[in-house]
Amino acid sequence: MRVLFVIAAKEFRDGLRNRWVLAATLLLAGLALSLAFVGSGPGGTVGATRLAVTVVSLSSLSIFLVPLIALLLSYDALVGEIERGTMLLLLAYPVARWQVVLGKFLGQGAILAFAVVVGYGVAGLVAGLGAGHSDAESWRAFGAMIGSSILLGAVFLSLGYLISVGVREQGTAAGIAVAVWLVFVVLYDMALLGVLLADESHVITTGAVRALLLVNPADAYRLFNLASGEVAAYSGLADLGAQARFGAGVLLPVLAGWVLAPLALAAALFRRREL
Repeated sequence: MRVLFVIAAKEFRDGLRNRWVLAATLLLAGLALSLAFVGSGPGGTVGATRLAVTVVSLSSLSIFLVPLIALLLSYDALVGEIERGTMLLLLAYPVARWQVVLGKFLGQGAILAFAVVVGYGVAGLVAGLGAGHSDAESWRAFGAMIGSSILLGAVFLSLGYLISVGVREQGTAAGIAVAVWLVFVVLYDMALLGVLLADESHVITTGAVRALLLVNPADAYRLFNLASGEVAAYSGLADLGAQARFGAGVLLPVLAGWVLAPLALAAALFRRREL
């Protein structure tokens, strides 16, 4: 365990030196504060609490921004060090390759978690305490949104490590990382919607649609935060949540599986890779 924490701490310090922690935190905080102020306008007309509207806005932002930050952090975590020759130096110490992968993952996960908690936390305090009437349900949804955003980031960190160990050049890893982000965050839902619109004979059943939603971690995150509870009424996904009928007991394990499976595969591939 000590080896893992040493590697994780080094990765976090490297993030500080490279301004990754500061940049990610400021970016999330700036956008979150903007959404908190701009998105608080409808609260007085639709009866929504300011914090609940902020949760909807930040969840929508997280689907696009958190995976991108995670992939930018992790796509060169392994291949970059291999190209620079520092990986051989690291492996000269009594450390297993799986410990390198997991330690780096924990360090970069700490960077992402710090950025999300601080960046979104500031916006939550402004929206919740400033309004003065946010209820416990809104605060619960806000806390769940922060936790699930960190979990979503961990999913794409794992995918970034899988990319990083599977290529030989940083440029290739960067291109694949962008493609992965586009597929999961943008193209998947567009393709699914197109298929459903073209399915005039209703060949695709409701069960099949539910399964297809679980295949994409971004959709699992969306269902968890926007299709249940108080915020569902303000996100426009209440009907989808009622039809999908997925609770936290299903969606959170799905996201956790998306973290563990690519990370375990990356560790296995790195163990067999010749440097």
